[in-house]
This record gives sequence, C-alpha cells and structure tokens, in this order.
Amino acid sequence: MKKIITFLSLIVLISCNKNNDKADGYGNFEATEVTISAEANGKIEYLKLEEGDVLEPKTQVGLIDTTQLYFNKQQLVASKSTVYSKSANVLSQVKVLQEQLKTTLIEKKRIQNMFAENAATRRQVDEIDGKVSVIKEQIKSVQTQNSPIVNEVKSIDVQIEKINDQIQKSKIINPIKGTVLAKYAEANEVTAFGKPIYKIADISEMTLRVYVSETQLFQIKVGQNVTIKIDADAAMKSFPGTISWIASSAEFTPKIVQTKEERVNLVYAVKVKVKNDGSLKIGMPAEMWVK
Repeated sequence: MKKIITFLSLIVLISCNKNNDKADGYGNFEATEVTISAEANGKIEYLKLEEGDVLEPKTQVGLIDTTQLYFNKQQLVASKSTVYSKSANVLSQVKVLQEQLKTTLIEKKRIQNMFAENAATRRQVDEIDGKVSVIKEQIKSVQTQNSPIVNEVKSIDVQIEKINDQIQKSKIINPIKGTVLAKYAEANEVTAFGKPIYKIADISEMTLRVYVSETQLFQIKVGQNVTIKIDADAAMKSFPGTISWIASSAEFTPKIVQTKEERVNLVYAVKVKVKNDGSLKIGMPAEMWVK
C-alpha cells in the first residue's frame, strides 16, 4: 500500500512539473531601430563610429563636404554688401533732402510771421509752401527707390539662411542614445540625400513581443510584472519584465510560436519591457512566465 501511494505521488509530481514547465508566452526580442541617412550630397569628410559603439544624442559623428556651400554663401554675402552700398547712397540722398526740408520749414515759419505783420506778400507764402511740398515729394520718391533694394537684401538673407541650413544638415548628428547596429558608409565615399549611413537602436531596454491565447488574457494586464527567460549554458536565465502593451484585436499565431497546435489558433500580441544587461539581442527568442 505504501508503495502504491508513493507511486501515485510520483505521478502527480511529474504531472505538476510537466504543467509548470510550459511558459505562458513565446516570442522574440525587438528594439526601435533608426536608420540615419544623409541630408546632403557630397563626399563624407569623416565618420567617427563603428558597429557596437554607444553614441550619445546630439553628438556630431561625421561631416559631408561643405566647400561649395561655403563659396556660395560668400558670394551671397558679397552681393549683400553691394546692395547695401546702393541703399546707403539712397539713404544719403534722403538725409540731404531732409536737411533741406528742415531749413525750408524754418524759412516758411519766418515768412508766415512776416506775412502776419504785413511784411511779406501772399506770393512769398505760396512760393515757400510750394517749395516745402516739392522737397517732401522728392523725399518720398527717393525712399521709394530704396524699397526694392531693401527687398533684395531680404531675399539674399533668405538664401543665406538656406545655405546655413544646408551646411548644418551636412553635419551628421546622432539623434538618439543607442548602439550602432550597422554601418553603411565610410569616410571619403560620396553620398547622396536619403542614402543610409548607419543604423542605431537603444538596446538598454528591450521589448519582448510574445503571443498569448484568449484564455490567458485574464491572467495579465498592463503594468504587471512577469519573468522572462532565455536559453543559457546550464539552465535558463531569468530577467524581470513589465507588460507595457496588450493588443486589442486577435491575429493568427506567427511561426515563432513553438507548438504546431498553437500556430492555428488566434492569439493576442503582448509587449514586455525588459532591462538589458548586455546579454539580450535583437531577434533572440525568449519565454514569458506569468507565475
């Protein structure tokens, strides 16, 4: 009888271990990969990065030749100086006319005072009034000549700003903190707008995309802590993870799910955030254990 009880206990233990050995979800690690492309045309003067390098955001890692852009900018600056000289000539004419107007207004006031005392004639008053009007019209005319010059300067300023933007885009600036996954170009190569230079991703925190059946949904929720396991030498290595997203609609099970039976079922995708100690890689298979 004792042997029978022992035998039955062994069967129950084996059965429990068999059930507990099945993970709650299977999937692969992924990360947001960003491909950095050239924003200018020309020869790459330098490119200071290699695959595996960890780059900080807003760090300049390379430069595309800006020689022609520099010459174009200098040409525009010279043109602006020439236009400014025209404007200075117009403004000097305006200044001369304004001085004449100032003197004429003084004379007008004197004649008006004399006319009030019957020491000047109406003709003299009319003549000085006409002279003031003529000078004012001359000032307006000269100022009108300056308007297209001012617009030309504004146009040159816009062109200079465009070249400054092109020069800035010739600098290869790393946008995010991450690890260089692939390098597509080398220094001294000629690149073009939109041509990939390197690929980078932040792998300090990985995302495990797993799939669970409808019957498993009640066990999980966003923000829940779970255990993630990957294959190791002797035994599976465990990592703490947090569920960050659960799909709102079902889909057919992808090929990465292990068993043939599960591949024909509808499942829900789940994303789990996992801190990476350096052993997790993009595409690596892993398991999710809820309990």
